[in-house]
Amino acid sequence: MTPNILVVDDEKDMTRLLQRTLEPELNCRVTMAFSGEMALNILGLGDTAFDLVISDIRMPGMDGFDLLEQLKQMYPDLTVVMLTAYGNIESAVAAIKNGAYDFIAKPFEQDEIIFKIRKALERSQLISENRRLQKACQTDSLPLIGQSPAMQKVFEKIALVADSDVTVLITGESGTGKELTARSIHALSSRKNKPYIPINCPTIPEHILESELFGYKKGAFTNAYRDKTGLFQEADQGTIFLDEIGDVGPTIQTKLLRVIQEKEVKPLGDTRVAHVDVRIIASTNQDLQQKIKNNEFREDFFYRLSVITIELPPLRDRITDIPLLCDHLLAKNCENLNKPAKHLSENVMDLLMKHPWQGNVRELENVLVQGILYATSDTIRLADIPISNISDKDCVDMNFGTDMEQLTYKEAKENTLTQFNHNYIGAMLSMTEGNITQAAKRCAMDRQALQQIMKRYAIDPEKYRSKPS
Repeated sequence: MTPNILVVDDEKDMTRLLQRTLEPELNCRVTMAFSGEMALNILGLGDTAFDLVISDIRMPGMDGFDLLEQLKQMYPDLTVVMLTAYGNIESAVAAIKNGAYDFIAKPFEQDEIIFKIRKALERSQLISENRRLQKACQTDSLPLIGQSPAMQKVFEKIALVADSDVTVLITGESGTGKELTARSIHALSSRKNKPYIPINCPTIPEHILESELFGYKKGAFTNAYRDKTGLFQEADQGTIFLDEIGDVGPTIQTKLLRVIQEKEVKPLGDTRVAHVDVRIIASTNQDLQQKIKNNEFREDFFYRLSVITIELPPLRDRITDIPLLCDHLLAKNCENLNKPAKHLSENVMDLLMKHPWQGNVRELENVLVQGILYATSDTIRLADIPISNISDKDCVDMNFGTDMEQLTYKEAKENTLTQFNHNYIGAMLSMTEGNITQAAKRCAMDRQALQQIMKRYAIDPEKYRSKPS
């Protein structure tokens, strides 16, 4: 879209000079105003969405500082560049402190003003993309939610990379929303109407993962009775998301490196290569730099993956987002569980804001699901959720059926683990109506491992299965 710039200067020759300079160089549209009042009137009409205001500081009536103050109040995201007389550095510094993005000294060199105005327009575009991204990410299909400074940085990074083809590496702890971030990038890109294929790398054995990614020809190995198209070819012109890329072995790393470099794949058993146009997004919760030092991850592959890195903050670093997340997760899960709408008591919200959230947003959702299931009214109270408001002082008096001071360390630890596992796994089984396979997926563990824990702590899945009417 053509950028719109509003130039404000009482010297008409100066506004016309800027118009003649900027329009052909930046492919923009310049509107002229000859006073601060005239500029506000033009903006107030709302006929044009302006990307940038360039204003002189010294003007009769409303000067540039008064105009800047009005603009920051009425249009806080609008980018403003100030014009100041040559050598008047104090005015320039004051303008920056009052919210101007940059300043230009008069008389100016054409190359200088083109460079500075281009950078200012890039800033405006980034803000616009950020707003669009947040709106898109807060829909039901892309619930990437947050207004904290930490999440604003994430949104800015997504806006920066979404409509390009650069490879993106998303890092962060488990449960922070890495797949949602990948889906957001795809949904906001020019590939949004093309395939988006997510692959959970650790869940697929490496010999199978290779054939899944790259395909194979009939007869390539035992039981290869027909040709199989690989996921990279299936994702042609779209996006492929390699979740937990840190778990893939060196053979797969080498082949993925070739895909990134050459844009081609070679199916198993084939002598020819197939060219693919695929945008690659990867994620990891591991320290890949340390894996490189341990010779567990190829350094050249790492640098190809991390052209742009988006680091997702843990929930404990963005606690101001918890109320927003709770509103969204309660609404979503009440609908999914066919329960009436519920809200949190003040005590529960206060506790959620103080909790360390080692499992991040995924843990928060699990807690809220249990609250929805256990609450007997439309209000979720402390007794309905599987976390307790326990201070350091209270830890001495904590009771799980036996006075803690009467227990050995080993006994107290076992009691605590029993309580935790009944609460956590019970919530997972409640969500899946006693389906152990689905509960294991939600716990991000193998089904047999979950069954062993359930057996050890005497957790009966039948309690959570719906009874026939």
